[in-house]
Amino acid sequence: MAAGTDIAKPSDSRRVFVIGAGISGLAAATALAARGMAVTLYEAAGQAGGRCRSYYDPVLDQVIDNGNHLLLSGNGAVIRYLERIGARGALIGPRRAVFPFADLASGQRWVLRLNGGPLPWWVASRARRVPDTGPRDYLAYAPLMFAGRRATVGETVPVKGALWDRLMRPFLLAALNTAPESGSAQLAGQLIRETFARGGRACRPRIAMPTLAAAFIDPALTFLQAKGAKVEMGKRLRNLVVDRGKVLALEFSDATVPLNASDMVVLAVPPWVAKDLLPDLTVPTEFCAIVNGHFHCPAPKGAPPILGVIGGTVEWVFTFHDRISVTVSGADAIVDKDREELARLLWRDVCAALRISADLPPWQIVKEKRATFAATPEQDLKRPPAKTAWRNLVLAGDWTDTGLPATLEGAVRSGEAAAALALRRPAL
Repeated sequence: MAAGTDIAKPSDSRRVFVIGAGISGLAAATALAARGMAVTLYEAAGQAGGRCRSYYDPVLDQVIDNGNHLLLSGNGAVIRYLERIGARGALIGPRRAVFPFADLASGQRWVLRLNGGPLPWWVASRARRVPDTGPRDYLAYAPLMFAGRRATVGETVPVKGALWDRLMRPFLLAALNTAPESGSAQLAGQLIRETFARGGRACRPRIAMPTLAAAFIDPALTFLQAKGAKVEMGKRLRNLVVDRGKVLALEFSDATVPLNASDMVVLAVPPWVAKDLLPDLTVPTEFCAIVNGHFHCPAPKGAPPILGVIGGTVEWVFTFHDRISVTVSGADAIVDKDREELARLLWRDVCAALRISADLPPWQIVKEKRATFAATPEQDLKRPPAKTAWRNLVLAGDWTDTGLPATLEGAVRSGEAAAALALRRPAL
């Protein structure tokens, strides 16, 4: 990473180069383009979206999402992003904060029903709260909102009992993608502060329809094109040419792009890629897996769009008119299993959860072994800020220090933070 490469003289106009077209890179690029900046977006893969992508699967003969993403109505950065790219109507969900659950071990079923306002009177109603819990059980989790950065969830609040097993553990596992007991109490507390503590109006579940790409990716690329941005796929950054605390050029396999004195770079790549490009950078080093299963089978009539599952391998079931999809977070224990074995295991849970009896339909298993950084206190402390030691380089990604775990909301916030820095930091 030395400054020994011969570099042609750059042009005079100021530009911003965004490296990586995942959600954080797209959020940064669209925010910058909306402000009139000359944006060039590079993506190493053949398509944009990163873990938030959709593709045609020949086995299922349909378009599926790489994985399932459950959003909430209070995810303000995501809503801003969708509004910016003209896709606000791409999220669907109930008018109220309702979450149906099925316990496969006990056979019990219930619906969690939060009231709209921040005063949580729903915990006083047996018909609204988790079965076999009382109001005091919920108060026991308030300390999470005041936890220090080095504390774990298990050191801060109870990690046993009906409320933990039937709500808090599934909720935190999905959000942290890490065994909640060893997860960061501060990250968990921020999640609660932005969801349950704000009331049902911030907790209404939302999913992308018809696909993640149709909601988050395709409209963003259309927006960038309309703003005159350049988008190049299959363009992997090989090296950053740096000298005296500044990036001088971007080296790709087929070209070297020199930078002007006022150009900025937004590096929105996975942490291990960022570390390869910038060896002095401190990044998370431990990661957790996610396994998603997709089944070409229409959902049974009356099935909820989203169903939480307790007591099985599957954690969340997402139903569509042409397919059923499931998600297993923190899936390190099963990610190396045979794919067909996984499909049969997950399908058994689907049949039990949706009360159907059917042979295994056409299926697809999608594994992400390094889906997110491990949201433990130790790994959280390794997350770098958006601002870097290189004065014309900023970082974006859900693994940067957003104050949230690796969620879509965190990814969009990181992109917006990087864009804000790029706008106000002339790299002279």
